Amino acid sequence: MKSMTNKGTKKSSKMGKTEITESGMLKDKKMNGYKEEEKKFKRRLMKFEELPVYLQDNEFIRDYYRCEWPLKEVALSVFSWHNETLNIWTHLVGFVVFVTLTVTSLMKKTAMETLLAGFSRPAGVGLWPTMKSNGSADSFPDSYTSQISDPSFLGAYGDGYEVAIWPWFVFLGGAMICLVFSSVSHLFACHSHKFTLFFWRLDYSGISIMIICSFFAPVYYTFYCQPHWCLLYLSSITIVGILVIITLFAPALTSGVIPAAHAVSLYFHHPQVLVALVYEIAMGLLYAAGAVFYVTRFPERWKPGTFDLVGQSHQIFHVLVVVAALAHSIATLVIMDWRRGLPPCNAGILG
Repeated sequence: MKSMTNKGTKKSSKMGKTEITESGMLKDKKMNGYKEEEKKFKRRLMKFEELPVYLQDNEFIRDYYRCEWPLKEVALSVFSWHNETLNIWTHLVGFVVFVTLTVTSLMKKTAMETLLAGFSRPAGVGLWPTMKSNGSADSFPDSYTSQISDPSFLGAYGDGYEVAIWPWFVFLGGAMICLVFSSVSHLFACHSHKFTLFFWRLDYSGISIMIICSFFAPVYYTFYCQPHWCLLYLSSITIVGILVIITLFAPALTSGVIPAAHAVSLYFHHPQVLVALVYEIAMGLLYAAGAVFYVTRFPERWKPGTFDLVGQSHQIFHVLVVVAALAHSIATLVIMDWRRGLPPCNAGILG
């Protein structure tokens, strides 16, 4: 009986070893197959009709699609030519611009005035007079960017009045997040269905984050002496923005109309506020124009296939988003200079 059981256990162990080796061989074959596929893989750009349904977004872009490439090839395609190349690089370049603004803002002696020389006016020259100490009518900053290169901006002035710079960095951070999320999404979304869903959600989240962050600096500096209004607007915009990110819908630009109208009613006689408002209106118009191109899919709708690589609506939308963000940057710098020129106030919990 013992010999029989021993023989049985030997046979079962042999069977188990055979099964293990067979499964191992199958795994090895699969791995080798994947490696061979990767080696054999050739970059091929596809036409719209060849794409799986989840990648068929714009029927007026007829060719030059990447479809389900290996991750390595997808990553390297940032340096190749296809119908997403300019969508990637328009926002990647924008990201570099805002990284530069951030770095220069952190340095005591910077090239900020060179970067935005077109938006700076020396004292007594040009259309705008210099800033008066009270920031009232007939006054304007000699340089929108001087507050960044001037170390005193980070500390107190002689009268003990100081202005925080963190809202400016909140905006810069939001802009960089939006732009890098967009570039990465356009680069990797073509890899698979799961990647498409994830990265387009990431893209919409980045847009929402930038819009939320864009409100911080103008609202903070404008309502610096009305801390309760400042807290109300910032908290409500932030809460709405977070809900928007959760539901993955683009936040309405109209959420900023109420604080903007309130600010104008309080400081209508201050030209800097009006100038900043003009830049903010320009920002809104640029975003709106971008949205029109995005929705109408013009000009590729006009001549399908002609704008597959250059000039398509999404590329125009990207450029307008970057320009709009720069317009908001100028508005923020104007408001910061204006706030610095005002007399001190009891800013309460927000001071």
